[in-house]
Amino acid sequence: MAGSSEVFERNYQDYCAQIANVDLPAVANGLGIVPDGDRMFISFFDDKYFVSNRGIADASGSRPDYVTFVILAKYILLCPERSHQDAEWVAFKDFKRATHFTNVNYFASDVERAIEKHFTGKLAELGGVCRRLGGFPVKMNSFDLGMQFNALPRISLLLLFNDADEEFPAKSTVLFQKHAEYYLDPESLAMLGACLAKKLKQSMTDYMAAKTVLSG
Repeated sequence: MAGSSEVFERNYQDYCAQIANVDLPAVANGLGIVPDGDRMFISFFDDKYFVSNRGIADASGSRPDYVTFVILAKYILLCPERSHQDAEWVAFKDFKRATHFTNVNYFASDVERAIEKHFTGKLAELGGVCRRLGGFPVKMNSFDLGMQFNALPRISLLLLFNDADEEFPAKSTVLFQKHAEYYLDPESLAMLGACLAKKLKQSMTDYMAAKTVLSG
């Protein structure tokens, strides 16, 4: 564990050093973000972060958790020179640089199957926690639930979910707009999906805890 912490700290400092050399106003313009003085404000699902040449902090001024920090750092550092717009929904495995035996398998297990496992038989609850995370319904034929999340400026995710019935188990699918591959590398996109799954699970846990307190 100590070794991991040391690696995380080195990576954190390395990313901060790279961000210190970034032309943030140009990045903000490329990502469609309005600068706030010498920093810019980024919405990440239901949370807010500030990026400056000194690093990345949440609304309270604290350092984000490591996964969130890496996603935001890559998002800044990989900002393309021109904007891209292709709103077609595609599966993670369809991204050209995604590798089948690493990123694709991770995405299937830690994102889609994780959502299936936690929300089987809880369709109404899933819809509620999606809305609490800023998701909004999208009508999709053949699915019990469709929810879109604006995870980052220019990067949206679509969660499709069919609950289990007498014939089939629950099925979860998470899609990206095709242009997402120009804004984040496959590893970061997979981590983004895992963040969604984790946030949904945590929101459900918080909801059930609050419900227990109220009923008690």
